Amino acid sequence: LSFVSTMFIYLLLSSFYFKSKKVEYQFGELLCSVFPTLILVMQMVPSLSLLYYYGLMNLDSSLTVKVTGHQWYWSYEFSDIPGLEFDSYMKSLDQLELGEPRLLEVDNRCVVPCDVNVRFCITSGDVIHSWALPSMSIKLDAMSGILSTLSYSFPVVGVF
Repeated sequence: LSFVSTMFIYLLLSSFYFKSKKVEYQFGELLCSVFPTLILVMQMVPSLSLLYYYGLMNLDSSLTVKVTGHQWYWSYEFSDIPGLEFDSYMKSLDQLELGEPRLLEVDNRCVVPCDVNVRFCITSGDVIHSWALPSMSIKLDAMSGILSTLSYSFPVVGVF
């Protein structure tokens, strides 16, 4: 960083002290256009292959749960079990029992089996939401029109 800063200041000051004729350097301009483009293409190819591979990783699952975020509640739909869908609302302060965490407790919990690969497809019906399982260190953003996927196998029985 210091080398770049020094060169920048030197070139900036030298242009004021040494007034020279403007010389057109078309080959240099071409290199300044083509070289960054090649660098971007070289970065793009591995990134796209990783995105494609990541998309294939989530295809093998025993159970698929579609999670849709709405204002003030979440909708859960089990794609593999027809007709199994429900809404989950956050409990208000007067509904909370002693020891239940505020703003994290809901009226209908999503129950999934243990030691089964579960794929969560998370999206939003309106605005950006954040779907999270804090005790498992999982958080995904739910955005309208974008399907975020997560494959996970819960190793133990519990409330997450």
